[in-house]
Amino acid sequence: MEFQLPEVSLRMMAPEIVLFLGALLVMTADIVTRRRNGNLVGYLSLGVLALTGVILAYAGYGRGFGNMFFNNPLALFFKVIFIGAAFMTVGSSLGITHKKIVNHRGEFFGLIMLSTVGMMFLASSRELLSLYIGLELTTIPLFVLAAFFKDDKKSVEAGIKYLIVGAFSSALLLYGISFLYGLCGSTDLLQMQMSLATKQLYTQGEMGAILLLAIIAIVAGLGFKLALPPFHQWAPDVYEGAPTPVTAFLSVGSKSAGLVAFINVVVVGLFSFYEPLMAPNDWGVLVGVLAAAAMILGNTVAIRQTNIKRMLAYSSIAHAGYVMIGMLAMNELGLASVAFYMFAYLFTNMGAFAIVTLFEDKTGSCEIAEYDGLARSSPFIALSLTVFLLSLTGIPPLAGFVGKFYVFAAAIKQAGSRPGLQWLYWLVGVGLLTSVFALYYYANVIRLMYFGKRAEPVTMAFNPPAVAVILLGLVGVILFGLYPQPIIQFASQIPLSFGFILP
Repeated sequence: MEFQLPEVSLRMMAPEIVLFLGALLVMTADIVTRRRNGNLVGYLSLGVLALTGVILAYAGYGRGFGNMFFNNPLALFFKVIFIGAAFMTVGSSLGITHKKIVNHRGEFFGLIMLSTVGMMFLASSRELLSLYIGLELTTIPLFVLAAFFKDDKKSVEAGIKYLIVGAFSSALLLYGISFLYGLCGSTDLLQMQMSLATKQLYTQGEMGAILLLAIIAIVAGLGFKLALPPFHQWAPDVYEGAPTPVTAFLSVGSKSAGLVAFINVVVVGLFSFYEPLMAPNDWGVLVGVLAAAAMILGNTVAIRQTNIKRMLAYSSIAHAGYVMIGMLAMNELGLASVAFYMFAYLFTNMGAFAIVTLFEDKTGSCEIAEYDGLARSSPFIALSLTVFLLSLTGIPPLAGFVGKFYVFAAAIKQAGSRPGLQWLYWLVGVGLLTSVFALYYYANVIRLMYFGKRAEPVTMAFNPPAVAVILLGLVGVILFGLYPQPIIQFASQIPLSFGFILP
C-alpha cells in the first residue's frame, strides 16, 4: 500500500504561520530587551498583525491536509475580523500595559496573537477534531488574559470562572462530536453532511434520540462561546473583571470565533433545518428560542446596570440574539448578513471599549455615573462614544443599522418564501421591540454625558494609540454605514461556499 503525504499549501497557511512566529518574536523581544522599553513590544505586535493582514490578502482560496484546512470566502472574511479585533485590542492596550503590566507585556501581547491564530485555524477548519483544537487554542490564552491582573481579585475571579465554564462547554462539545462520529463514522463535516442526509432520507427524518442529543450538546457547547441564554451567566462577571482591552477582545474576537464554529458545525454538518423533510431533527426552533431569550434577557437586564462593562456585557448577549436571526435565515442573505453584522460590530464595540479603557485608566472607575458631564470637559471622547452607542442601538446611517437591517431582511424574506417558517416573523418582531429597550440604556449614557450637572467632570488624557483606535472605529462605523456595498459584496460570496443554500 502506497503511503501518500497530505496535500499541503504553505501559501494558504502563511498568515497563521507568520502570526504564530510573530507571537514568539514578541515574547522573545520582551525578554531580550529586559523589559526596558514599555511600548516596544506593543508596536512590534501591531507591526506583526498589520503584516499578517497584508499576507492574508494574498493567501487565496483552496484547501490543504485533506479537508482539514479550507480557505473559502467565509474563512477569509472572519480572519479579517479576527486580525482587526486583535489589532484594535493591542492599540487600546498600550496605555494600560505601560502602567499596570510592567513585567509581562510580551506575554500579554503574545497571548492575544496566539488566541488570534487559534481563531484563524478555527475559521478554516472543515473537520471536527481540527476545529476543536482551533477552538481550544483560541480559548486557553483567553483564560490567562482574563486573569492577567493577578493582584486584582475581580480579574482572578474572572479567569477562574471563564476557565470553569470553558471546560464545561468543551466537555459538552466533545460529547456532541463523539455522538456525531458514532452516527456518521467520520469527523469530516462534508462527509458527515452527506451521511446524515442519506440516513435521514432513508428513515424519513426519524433519526432517533442520538442525533437529537448530539444537536443539543453541540448547540449548548457553542452557546457558551456565544453567551446565549441560559449559557450566559459567565459573561457579565468575566467582562467586568477582565482587563478592559481583553473584555473588548472577548466581545468581538471570541464571539466571532464561536459564530464561525457554529456555521461550520451546525450549518455545514447539520443542515436539516434547511430541508422540511428533515424538520423533526432540525436545530432551527431550538436556536430561535435561544435567540429570543438572548434579546429579551440581554436588553432588559442591561437597563439596570450601573457599571458600563456589565452593561456592554448584557448588550453583547443581546447582540448574539440579533445575529442568530440572520443565522436562521439560511437564504442567500442569511450568512452574508451575519458576516456584515460582525464586521460592523468589530468597529462599533472595539471603539466603545477603547473609550471605556481610556476612561478607566484615567479614573479607575467603570461606573456609568462617572461619565456625568463628560461632553463639557472632553467633547471628542463624548461625541465618539455617542456615535458608537447609537451604532450599537441600530440608528441610521451608522454601520450598526445596516447590520440589523440585513439580518431582519434576511429572516423576513425566508419567512415569506417557505411554509412553516412564519415564526421567523415573530423573532424579527422580538428583535425590533427589544431594540427599543436598548435605546433606553444606551441613551442614558449619552444623556449623562451631555446633560449631566457635575461641577468638575473628568478631563480625559490624550493617549495617541488609543485615540488612533477610536478614530479607526469612527471611520469604520460611519464609512460602512454610508457605503456598505464593498463589504456586502464580499460577504455575499459566503453563501456560495455552501452548495445546499438556494440562490
